[in-house]
Amino acid sequence: MNVGANIKARRESLGYSQGYVAEEVGISQAMLCQIERGTKNPSLQVSAGIAKLLKCSLDSLLEDSPKQTA
Repeated sequence: MNVGANIKARRESLGYSQGYVAEEVGISQAMLCQIERGTKNPSLQVSAGIAKLLKCSLDSLLEDSPKQTA
């Protein structure tokens, strides 16, 4: 499971910065960076907030590989 890579791919596809996502979700940019690198796991609450902001399902963040959006 590569949650961090999925978050990063979706965030970048929407053109959002780490700072923007972190601020909107209520975590530090450093924490989001650690989540995206896979060194920290987000809580369910943070994951749900990220999914809502990134306009995707929580399930899509848990998939094995990032989805490409066109």
